[in-house]
Amino acid sequence: MNTVSRRGFLRTSAMGAGVGTLALGLGATPVLAQTAGRAIGTGQTPPADPLERSAAGRPEPDLDAAPRPTPPGNRLGWAVCGLGHFAQNYAIPALGQASESRLTGLVSGNRDKALAVGAAWGVPEDAIFDYTMQGLADNDAIDIVYVITPNAIHEENVIAALEAGKHVFCEKPFAHNSAAAQRMIDAARAADRKIMIAYRAHFEPNNTALKKMVDKGELGEIWYATSDHHRPLDPSVERDQWRMVRDLAGGGSMMDIGIYSLNGLIWLLDEAPSRLIATTFSPETPDGRFGEVEAIAQVQLVFPSGRRASISSGYVASKKRIDLWGSQAVAVLDPATEYSGNRLTVTTAEGQETPRPPGPSEQQFTGEIDHFSKAVRDGIPILTPAEMGLRDMHLLEAVYLSAERGEWVDLNPDGTLVSGQ
Repeated sequence: MNTVSRRGFLRTSAMGAGVGTLALGLGATPVLAQTAGRAIGTGQTPPADPLERSAAGRPEPDLDAAPRPTPPGNRLGWAVCGLGHFAQNYAIPALGQASESRLTGLVSGNRDKALAVGAAWGVPEDAIFDYTMQGLADNDAIDIVYVITPNAIHEENVIAALEAGKHVFCEKPFAHNSAAAQRMIDAARAADRKIMIAYRAHFEPNNTALKKMVDKGELGEIWYATSDHHRPLDPSVERDQWRMVRDLAGGGSMMDIGIYSLNGLIWLLDEAPSRLIATTFSPETPDGRFGEVEAIAQVQLVFPSGRRASISSGYVASKKRIDLWGSQAVAVLDPATEYSGNRLTVTTAEGQETPRPPGPSEQQFTGEIDHFSKAVRDGIPILTPAEMGLRDMHLLEAVYLSAERGEWVDLNPDGTLVSGQ
């Protein structure tokens, strides 16, 4: 049986029909056939026989998705401190997907767990440290330490990393009180290192889309806003057990999840409150889960512009929502700050629409991580700096003070109490 190669078939077709009607095999149009002999994008004259030439290199295409990632050797190295649920399910995978950052170390109080995580993610044993971080300063592959431990432990972890010469990315809230937050800022200045707070919503596509709308005035005048963040507290899981202890958490639902309500509105409205009044509530339960921390918190905020806002937090139900009430449109993020599936809806006199975000909600994790890497490497301004975390700690303390006193408290722009209160 005689077989004809593809090249042989093309030669036969070209001789029988002429190159002018050849479509690289079958079905050519004369126009397409005429381009077959040109080396597209090279500006070079093709060989006499187009079938003998090599494939021409095409020019660089426009990239529809994110820009090409930085080569691995040029990405900043991150060590994750604290290997609990969030770290292993979200932070570490995000580092694996980041374009400016890579996982190069681990810090844990449980070495067996750390070794298992390291083996899964390619972290060598000599890049695994305990909470003293002894030897961390000698590891040049680690530039940044990501602290994901209970609130009250942030201070010792952050300062240990700073003293080892590393920059720090710290989970929110910054600490369990403002004094600890201030000590961390002082330590960073002394070490000439940077700290960023992991306010991931500032990098979530739906949230950033709404922020741009507000900044452009597309909602009109905004004189009222609400934000409600609630999630059930589950004492049966380890990640929630420390949240029931005031000395570790610093507070209850407002400290843990209500901070999204507080920080989110300040960011979106671009001003901090000048007055607030708060109440808290802790129902009795058979397991005593709310014996030391509040289950529910409600706060009324007054801003220097005259705007009003109402925020709430809770450890009973599940809801994460932000509403901005503008004169031209009402914008709703619901859900607002979930790990995935957030949604923005805008209602005007003409109707309701759901703007398509520039990417999936999951981009919030890689977005904040890569932003800090670029801030450390390239010197760009940090969008959620340590000073923002300190301000929010002052505000949270004002919330608890107001709830305790049952009265309004007046605030300075940095969140501290006006003197005399």
